[in-house]
Amino acid sequence: MRDSDSLLAWYDTHARDLPWRVGPHQRAQGVRPDPYRVWLSEVMLQQTTVAAVKSYFQRFTTLWPTVGNLAAAEDGAVMGEWAGLGYYARARNLLKCAREVADRHGGRFPDTAEGLQALPGIGPYTSAAIAAIAFDRPETVVDGNVERVMARIHDIRTPMPAAKTAMKAAAKRMTPQARPGDYAQAVMDLGATICTPRNPACGICPWRDICAARRAGVQADLPVKAPKKAKPVRLGIAYVARRADGAWLLERREDRGLLGGMLGWPGSDWGENTPQPAPPLDTDWTLLPEEARHTFTHFHLRLKIAVARVAKDAPPLRGDFLPHSAFRPSDLPTVMRKVFDLAQESLQEIE
Repeated sequence: MRDSDSLLAWYDTHARDLPWRVGPHQRAQGVRPDPYRVWLSEVMLQQTTVAAVKSYFQRFTTLWPTVGNLAAAEDGAVMGEWAGLGYYARARNLLKCAREVADRHGGRFPDTAEGLQALPGIGPYTSAAIAAIAFDRPETVVDGNVERVMARIHDIRTPMPAAKTAMKAAAKRMTPQARPGDYAQAVMDLGATICTPRNPACGICPWRDICAARRAGVQADLPVKAPKKAKPVRLGIAYVARRADGAWLLERREDRGLLGGMLGWPGSDWGENTPQPAPPLDTDWTLLPEEARHTFTHFHLRLKIAVARVAKDAPPLRGDFLPHSAFRPSDLPTVMRKVFDLAQESLQEIE
């Protein structure tokens, strides 16, 4: 039996039940994966866990069940539903990609990795995953779970990220021509459920007999990770103003950069030094004793919070007042919701 056959036999019994997945039994009955759902799930899963994505995926596919529906959606609505998933450039590219598929491809995703990679926001990994899972192309799909499995099966001890080349080469050698989509998902499931980062369950692994790291007794030590660099700290100020009629002063950030296109509180730039005041309107501001703290991929952020109650005719220098009835804290990215939670309590005390 080929190594891929033993893994696929395991997958046929133990495949995870995921809302975007067409399982092996459904495939056997002729059900084909929907490329839109495969693409949407893969974009959402970048740098995020399956558990975190499930509810977002279900909301998106309820609101926008086809790529054409998503392409026609308002930017603000999509960004609001994305809030909390992070990496907001993905949401901007999600809309760009949906609109290109709808406008230039007749609502049909290209069925090759090369064609898919030409679309906005689709890189080498995502294009390979969609081509394999949605179109059964024998592409090599390598995410973090697959890297870990390859490191252990082949006893690759080169530290990350230098080991990635060897891991991808090993994954390519093992990718079969038959059922490549199921195989790609099977390796990912193996890494997520059995070949886990800590305490891998080698006793029930379908690849235990071919695992070189298990034979050497080093499976729990692989892959070898390079020491992490300490993340820098950036500082900023966020200004939360509420008008006498209950409206909130908000602004939409520029499309480029971190949190691009997202709704948020006006504020200062974020830097290493104490930020310069940048109030969005001329009024008396109260600086809160608490800070909003949030960690991004490359840095820790600490935001001072200034709050104010202002008159109904107060003219903002930046941003716009949003009526209370139209304001949903859930539309804010996570760091801005943290600011809101702290500011709201203080503003209630000022009233």
